[in-house]
Amino acid sequence: MSKPVLRREFLVAATAAAVTARRASGRVSALARAEARQTGSQARLFPGCCAYSYLKYFNAGSMTMENFIRKAVELEAHSVDITTYWLKSTEPEYLSSLRHLAFKNGVSFSGIAIRTEMCQVGGAIRAEEARRILQWVDATGLLGASHVRVFGGNVPSGVSEKQGIEWVVETMKPACDYAAKRGITLGVENHGGITARASTTVEILRRVDSPYAGINLDIANFEGKTDEEMYSDI
Repeated sequence: MSKPVLRREFLVAATAAAVTARRASGRVSALARAEARQTGSQARLFPGCCAYSYLKYFNAGSMTMENFIRKAVELEAHSVDITTYWLKSTEPEYLSSLRHLAFKNGVSFSGIAIRTEMCQVGGAIRAEEARRILQWVDATGLLGASHVRVFGGNVPSGVSEKQGIEWVVETMKPACDYAAKRGITLGVENHGGITARASTTVEILRRVDSPYAGINLDIANFEGKTDEEMYSDI
């Protein structure tokens, strides 16, 4: 870029591009549309809402996950992302009740977010992190969602970036193998730490090497020193 781009300008441009692409798609031939569906190259963007947006209300106890699903209906959101910190229970009966409530209100689950710290020194700790991910994959299946948001975590003091990447891959790869059998994708979010830059995030994805591994892009979380670096990472 020749000059810094304001985030507002970036979002406006991205939205305009998405709208233009949607309008243009109506003029594409039926054959081209069929080919796009087969290759997965035709992007589809829908408005959704993340439970974390209501952090203050969840922490205060004034909002429940049931309230949040109903709020999504008011907002005319197509889907909700469940931040699991505020689930009252992980028992199958409770998760099934949320799934039924969402169904009754015409809301889909775009996915869930869980706490993970995959960049850990001890092998036993990493194994425990992997075990927790598998448990949440099962819970995701009960909710009827297809995506779990995971986090790489911070690089411990004195540990190289290369070693940190290896630890995340060691944890995430078998978890993706497990998730694949259930049709669920793990999306590692760029959330500081080992995923502070696109280069390390993409390297993790390359080395996990699974169609059930992806990146959950958070455009506000890259840590480039300049606007140009941050937008380049996006």
